[in-house]
Amino acid sequence: MNRIKRYNGLRKALSARFWALALLVLLIQGCIWVEGTADLRAFVADRSSRPVGEIPPLPEFKPYEAFVYEGSSLRNPFRVMMPEVAELPEEVSEVYPDPDRLSEYLEQYAVDNLSMVGTITSPLEAELMYALVRDPMGEVHRVQMGDYLGLDNGQVIALDERRIELSEIVSNGRGGWMKRPRSIVLPESN
Repeated sequence: MNRIKRYNGLRKALSARFWALALLVLLIQGCIWVEGTADLRAFVADRSSRPVGEIPPLPEFKPYEAFVYEGSSLRNPFRVMMPEVAELPEEVSEVYPDPDRLSEYLEQYAVDNLSMVGTITSPLEAELMYALVRDPMGEVHRVQMGDYLGLDNGQVIALDERRIELSEIVSNGRGGWMKRPRSIVLPESN
């Protein structure tokens, strides 16, 4: 029994060595140096003797024409024609955004991206009305008088069943600020 095991082990070892040797012979076979390169030289000579494509002719250049500037007697275009009028000092505006106020959630979206979807009233106080506003993410938020929304410090100054009126504080383009009215309207239902 012990001899059979030894025989099977020896047989497996010889078989593994045989296959390794066979693989090595095949790999070495691909690395044999070929002395004759006559066919390669014939192929290169054949390809070199074929006509090649035409090279297009160079474009014709027009001769340089000298230009004489005759406008030196005319007005200098970089000088001001009329004296500048001194600007009047701007009125100091009392309108400016509050830098210390904490931003509300709906102030991260532009007013154009917000839409009014309805209103609700408080069951305890009939005069207290809330507008329902949908943000771009599809979430609906409750807005009341005095809340802020939009990117331009828009404060809710009035609301009814059909619209929200805002007062935005925007730059006036001259270093100051101004108020601008804006509104969000409830879309008509069909």
